Amino acid sequence: MNENLFAPFITPTIMGITTLPIIIMFPCIILSSPKRWLPNRIQILQMWLIRLITKQMMTTHNKQGRAWALMLMSLILFIASTNLLGLLPYSFTPTTQLSMNIGMAIPLWAGTVIMGFRNKPKMSLAHFLPQGTPTPLIPMLIIIETISLFIQPLALAVRLTANITAGHLLIHLIGSATLALSSISMTVSTITFSILFLLTLLEIAVAMIQAYVFTLLVSLYLHDNS
Repeated sequence: MNENLFAPFITPTIMGITTLPIIIMFPCIILSSPKRWLPNRIQILQMWLIRLITKQMMTTHNKQGRAWALMLMSLILFIASTNLLGLLPYSFTPTTQLSMNIGMAIPLWAGTVIMGFRNKPKMSLAHFLPQGTPTPLIPMLIIIETISLFIQPLALAVRLTANITAGHLLIHLIGSATLALSSISMTVSTITFSILFLLTLLEIAVAMIQAYVFTLLVSLYLHDNS
């Protein structure tokens, strides 16, 4: 059976109209505000995790950096929920699209850099030239530090895209192998299905870890510029 390996990563459309905005808004519907006075166990666990991550990320920040707490928590919840929803059958993962991840990374990175140049211009400019640099190396180091600064949002987006895409490809390949081997040898098919199950558990962990890493790196950029 000929099957396009990258078909799950194609943006779904209905009558030629992309459904990506609806998919992106779906986590907001799931994580809606509770309507009851007393939260249930899942909501208590969710609030505990949010407080724990917020406390861990905001410990080293000053007052200006802590103003980003709501944005960073919304970011990690959005990325984690979209990554996890993408593991469901017949679903689509928006974070496998490099364009979307760049669209998240560039505004956040630019906001931290602009805030750094606005509040601490001398310290921000000092990052381009380490102290004690020999005079002949000054132009080269300024160029290297400038390139490393502008490559930060691209690294953020590529890291998230590559990790999520690689996991989905592995699940797709092992799932296809399990289905093909079921008609040849049930023993081998059972072994591959066990590997597929363990890989799915690993991908659930990777989905949450990558959301945390993306947000943590944005938090580090914020700490360097606040």
